[in-house]
Amino acid sequence: MPRLHWLMLLAASLPLILGGCGSTKAVPKPVTKRIPQVQPARIDLATLPLKYKEHNVVFVSFDALQAAHTGFLGYGRDTTPTLDAFAQDSFIFENQTSVASWTVPSSMSWFTGVYPPEHRLTNKFAVYTDKVQKPASLTDLAPRLMTLAEILKQNGYVTGGFTGNAGVSGQFGFDRGFDVYFAEKNKFGSFDRSVPEALAWVKTNQGKKFFLFLHGYDCHGQRMPDGSFDDRFVDADYDRKFSGSPQEQEVLREEGLDQGQLTLREADVRFWRAIYDEKIQRADAKFQQFLDEFARLGLIDKTLFVITSDHGTEFYEHRRFDHGFTLYQEQIHVPLLLRLPGQKGGGLIQERHSSLDLMPTILDLLDVDVPDVAHKQMRGTSLVAAIQGESQPQDIISETDYRQYTYKRSLISPDGWKLIYTLESRSRELYDLNTDPAEQHDLASAEPEKADELQARLFTHFRSLGHDLTTHSWEPGLNPVYNSQAKGKK
Repeated sequence: MPRLHWLMLLAASLPLILGGCGSTKAVPKPVTKRIPQVQPARIDLATLPLKYKEHNVVFVSFDALQAAHTGFLGYGRDTTPTLDAFAQDSFIFENQTSVASWTVPSSMSWFTGVYPPEHRLTNKFAVYTDKVQKPASLTDLAPRLMTLAEILKQNGYVTGGFTGNAGVSGQFGFDRGFDVYFAEKNKFGSFDRSVPEALAWVKTNQGKKFFLFLHGYDCHGQRMPDGSFDDRFVDADYDRKFSGSPQEQEVLREEGLDQGQLTLREADVRFWRAIYDEKIQRADAKFQQFLDEFARLGLIDKTLFVITSDHGTEFYEHRRFDHGFTLYQEQIHVPLLLRLPGQKGGGLIQERHSSLDLMPTILDLLDVDVPDVAHKQMRGTSLVAAIQGESQPQDIISETDYRQYTYKRSLISPDGWKLIYTLESRSRELYDLNTDPAEQHDLASAEPEKADELQARLFTHFRSLGHDLTTHSWEPGLNPVYNSQAKGKK
């Protein structure tokens, strides 16, 4: 296949043979049920003001952190000791779902409060043809939308973003409303740079109320730890067929997309999950450094914390690698910790919520003036009611148009049924997440009435946004995320 020619040449130079790496009989199965390890001390809700005017807010994104690999949500390895300790005095949202399965659309939805078809950053390029390659930009595509940073700035906040660049680059409009927006140049940057830059800015502005966005790609497949891996979780007898490099990960991603699935040995799957866990633990340790210094500045109890991820990622749960191209749980189930200023104790919130709920939640808790235009644009619901124990049942909608390789939409109902609809093939999948949380048993044929019901709700939702899914051809095309993906195809 032309678009993969360069990848096959690269694969030939690596110590692996894709599509023939051994039997799949003993491949580790996805974990189907996890019991949260962290049980926050019960908090007296009557002691919470739930309005924190003039307080700071710190929004932290551990890019590509799959919820199932966090200790506070029940993972077996000690990947997140810092976050686990932080969760003891936080509200833990066990079933938080991202609106998209990759960085650009999901992160922009955080900061605008709208679905991807409304902010229109559904791919890296607004136009990608032989003659025209025009990057997507919020200013060009949805200039009337207000961002979270713009609203807070209007309310007297100083605003700083410190990021790993790439999918949250300022060129897409993520810098709108920020006084300072740091992005590590020409790479998938990590907390190694964003944390020190953020702390320096905080020290300069600690006497003011501030909004800080802190982001790093430390868990991402295209990020290697400085000095390589120490293999702390890798089987001692692993034969090193893989090294865990970004190049290998890219080959596996593209081969999975090209062929539909991969064939790997059990030992290889364990290896890739082990180095992912090492990345997570390293990122968690870097965040501890941030918290230690933040505490020394006396700011912890003056600050609202939101800690989450833009999406998860796949390590062979459905026999592929990376993220963006499906809407299975490993890609859209994300962690969320919410800690209020001065909070002691917390709670576990099991009801399903959307990443769209974060912007209205922050604005509600900070008790700021929100312009009417922003009120009208936001699609999410404040999580304050959920914190107070009130039920907020809702359909959870996610989507991806990743690279124009595929066009998928999903709906999770309040009672745990999930429909995934693939627009280019007009095909659908149906799962009962209550009995099959790993989505291994498609019930679309066995439960056609349930599939019809959820499909109707899904299509009605998009029509309500002014996007009729039945009026577009949905032809696969090319809209690269990485420069290498543009080679060999016009």
